[in-house]
Amino acid sequence: MLKSIIGKKIGMTQVFDDKGNLIPVTVVEAGPCIVTGVRTSEKDGYTAVQLGFGDIAEKKLIKAQTGFFKKNNIAPKKVLKEIRVADIAPFSVGQEIKVDAFKAGDYVDVSAVTKGKGYSGVIKRHNFGKQPTTHGQSDRTRARGSSGGQGPQKVLKGMRMSGHLGNEYVTIQKLQVVNVDAEKNLMLIKGAVPAVKNGTLYINNTIKRIPVVQVAQADKKSKKK
Repeated sequence: MLKSIIGKKIGMTQVFDDKGNLIPVTVVEAGPCIVTGVRTSEKDGYTAVQLGFGDIAEKKLIKAQTGFFKKNNIAPKKVLKEIRVADIAPFSVGQEIKVDAFKAGDYVDVSAVTKGKGYSGVIKRHNFGKQPTTHGQSDRTRARGSSGGQGPQKVLKGMRMSGHLGNEYVTIQKLQVVNVDAEKNLMLIKGAVPAVKNGTLYINNTIKRIPVVQVAQADKKSKKK
């Protein structure tokens, strides 16, 4: 079973567990996704499946995209994403991937483009501290100060300065799935995830090691439900 899916960020809320503890969660509309293509090692040099998510009007597509969807007899999709897989035998074009591939207690990695916040100074962008307001310094309290010594006589690469904050592709790893509603295609993920409201999320099974104790606890919770 493919444990990867494309979703849309709905917003944040909070739920209570069996012990009455409050858990902040992000509500994600995950899938359903359609397999729009299968990559083979003989033809493409690697094995992967291409997923499509979200409907889009045909008039908004270019001619090549329209021909691609018509050739495979698939409704036009807004987002396409390739997922590497070891075995492509279980997948075929037109197959539907739903959120029920995940269950409560699973751990996922969520990737998305973060919210853009425009041009920001070093205090907001890099968590710098303010400069002192003494000795006549009244308009330089939020400045970054020196950019280097006299030795190199140039600004070194990677120097933390003011600039564009956000609007970058990031991945948050090992987030826990709190609940899955297969009927409504909803997934509740513990904590915050990147992306703006209604932004696209790429959700994959975590690549980090999960302790055996956590796996056993997750199985117990799923059996109770």
